[in-house]
Amino acid sequence: MTNEPSGNYLVSSIIGSDGKLTLYEAVRTGGVGAHGLPAPPGTDPLFSQGAVVVSPAKRFVANVNVRLLWPIGRPVSSGGEFPNSLVINKAGNRVCAVNGGKVNGVSCYHFDYLFGLTPIKNSIRSLELNQTTPATGPPNTPSQILFSQDEKKLIVSVKAGYLAVWDINADGSLSKTFSKVAGGALPFSMNHIPGKNALFTSDPGAGYNIFNLDQSSGKSAATASSFPIPGAKAPCWSVYSKETKNFYVLDPGASAITEVSLTSSLDSTIVKQYDVTPDGPIDSDVATVGGKDFIFALAANVTGLSVYAVNGAGQGSVHQRLDLVGSAKAAKLPINRVNVQGMATFIGR
Repeated sequence: MTNEPSGNYLVSSIIGSDGKLTLYEAVRTGGVGAHGLPAPPGTDPLFSQGAVVVSPAKRFVANVNVRLLWPIGRPVSSGGEFPNSLVINKAGNRVCAVNGGKVNGVSCYHFDYLFGLTPIKNSIRSLELNQTTPATGPPNTPSQILFSQDEKKLIVSVKAGYLAVWDINADGSLSKTFSKVAGGALPFSMNHIPGKNALFTSDPGAGYNIFNLDQSSGKSAATASSFPIPGAKAPCWSVYSKETKNFYVLDPGASAITEVSLTSSLDSTIVKQYDVTPDGPIDSDVATVGGKDFIFALAANVTGLSVYAVNGAGQGSVHQRLDLVGSAKAAKLPINRVNVQGMATFIGR
């Protein structure tokens, strides 16, 4: 997503059978981009992961614009002033968003191809953050919104040392208040840990966190543990690879990727750290192509796209670097490394 204040575009690329990208087209979203404070601006304009999401079930893309959500169709109000992250349920018929800014919180929508996005009654809920519009951060801003694996809870990571968790009712409405799960310093991205009621989160203030939300074994409350990353500067984004069953934390400040493995008891080990200078990777996603996993990342430092081949545990490598500036200039498409945000992949069936 170009996220330009003069007009927002989604830039798409074709993933080849070898995992390499070919630029395809840019689609105008009909909205404009935004950038948080303070100035001068840096990369990570929305302080978030999940600004662009894809529904494999219904095959549509949704992204955030200033005050709007856009499902490649008709935009609707986000319920706030600085939307920065979205989530789509497994069935592809429900979308929830989180807003930073002065009017902050979450809101949810039904999705239908005929009617687009329609608000779900009693699903607008406040995060009660003392904020500005545009949002001032990164601290004290929401980072990502996610459904629990059973889709009975809505979770937001907040860069104030906690997760905000709402119960989801049968009609899609949300509990009036959220519960706080304390942990970490600035919890940012969230990834489900397969087979566990737990989350792996990146954290630019701590390294990474593991939130264990399972209370079925006599535990009275969810717990969280934090782990440092050597040499980390801004470990804000993370993805999971089914091939290695490991997590990958992307740090644009150090221009590095840290691979982390977890045991069944949620103990963690850093497998390897990869220097990917000069990329400065931010938003990323994993796709399986020809039985192999690739990490597709927005390389904000160089205004490009980078592809990293997973190649097995501890064997990652740079697979491709693709420049966006030259093609954008030729197409007269405004693009700036401090504005670009969002990354999602879709592999057709």
